[in-house]
Amino acid sequence: MDESSVVEARVVEAVEKRLFIDGKWAEATRGATFDVVDPSTGEVLCAVADASPADGRAALEAAVAAQPDFARTSPRERADMLMTAYGLLMERVDDLALLMTLEMGKPLPEARGEIAYAAEFFRHFAGEALRIDGGYQTAPAGNARFLIAKQPVGPCLLIIPWNFPMAMGTRKLGPAIAAGCTSVIKPAHQTPLSMLALMEILAEAGVPAGAVNCVTAMDAGGVMEPLIRSGLARKLSFTGSTRVGRVLLEQCAEKVLRTSLELGGNAPFIVFEDADLDEAVTGALAAKMRNMGEACTAANRIFVHNSVIDEFGRRLAARMGALTVGRGTEPDVNVGPLIDEAGLEKVRSLVADAVDRGATVLTGGEVAAGNGFFYPPTVLTGVPREAAMVDQEIFGPVAPLTPFSTEDEVVRAANDTEYGLVAYVFTNDLRRALRVAESIDTGMVGLNQGVVSNPAAPFGGVKQSGLGREGGSVGIDEYLETKYIGIAVS
Repeated sequence: MDESSVVEARVVEAVEKRLFIDGKWAEATRGATFDVVDPSTGEVLCAVADASPADGRAALEAAVAAQPDFARTSPRERADMLMTAYGLLMERVDDLALLMTLEMGKPLPEARGEIAYAAEFFRHFAGEALRIDGGYQTAPAGNARFLIAKQPVGPCLLIIPWNFPMAMGTRKLGPAIAAGCTSVIKPAHQTPLSMLALMEILAEAGVPAGAVNCVTAMDAGGVMEPLIRSGLARKLSFTGSTRVGRVLLEQCAEKVLRTSLELGGNAPFIVFEDADLDEAVTGALAAKMRNMGEACTAANRIFVHNSVIDEFGRRLAARMGALTVGRGTEPDVNVGPLIDEAGLEKVRSLVADAVDRGATVLTGGEVAAGNGFFYPPTVLTGVPREAAMVDQEIFGPVAPLTPFSTEDEVVRAANDTEYGLVAYVFTNDLRRALRVAESIDTGMVGLNQGVVSNPAAPFGGVKQSGLGREGGSVGIDEYLETKYIGIAVS
């Protein structure tokens, strides 16, 4: 075994593979486990506990029991927990990044970036814990006073996806802890190790037993639906597909749970004729290739003015074609594997459909032989409206280019989707930039930039891209109830 393999084995071995319930590690019912697979090789990394509905119930009951005491902790205590966890994440960034690369596939530099991004949610919400406020006012008639207080919502169910297995956890746990809410978090079955590693860090940071619990499971619906319907939880926060989000919203309706849903995206990326093309190509590369394109914020429909589309396509194809595809642990690799065989097959079929309908491949488009779920960076031009990828999240390293002529035309095309998460606009005309940003039906817009995610900014969408916002000064509000207390004075 070479040195790198020894290090990889050590990092995987160091992570607890059991359920984290009430501050203790526990085997799943009947000792059930499932395998975690390295997507770059298709080989099994390890096995982790496979929770049953009874295990999920035990985790939620632990959160419910811990809620009263945790709600009474001071804002400073909760802020200190988060700041300590922030420090531990940054201190262990190399091991945590390697662990993430092994289970998810992204190149090590991206994984290190995600750990830093994930840690920043804890630092941001440590500050927000100290800024939870209320109000005091005189009643209009003058005979009473209104006291407005903010209190924690209560026990939360948090469900996170595989594509950002650490950051999507801290984006939910940060405000939950800051607000004084206990929680049960369920990571995706493809990538449970990052969240299990985080449980150890939170315990070390002083988060009390029961305040945060983690269940890993292959049958997510079988474990989580009974918890949603139990009446014990008071909130659900989910990041994932719109299809699953709709199902969860129906389940939450029975007990009227507070919901935060960050769902699918179909992001338009618009390049006007006056844009700086180098800047636009760099922005497109960031918006498309972050995480191998496996992101809800990924540029999914790239609209380029017909006067510059040929030159833009040439430059983008050259940049994407020069990227190095390989195992994320290897030096100089820019593009890792997709998450699994199903993800690879989806991208392959979407590209084949577009080409069959008349699209032209400028670079990529053919899967190389070998192990792992790799797809090459691909640029397509002349993608027709009828192509399946126009209405679906590609979730892969494929950039489809479509020409447009007028501002009104491209705004209509950008809005022609059930999704509304993010859009990107490249232009040097300030008036046009504001007009288009205000006209596009999305929760976020990147103007002359290809990355919008920031812990200090409100993240979320409109239409079928979700409900609520995560991050920013409003992110903690999703975990707080507003209580009005009327006080008679005469």
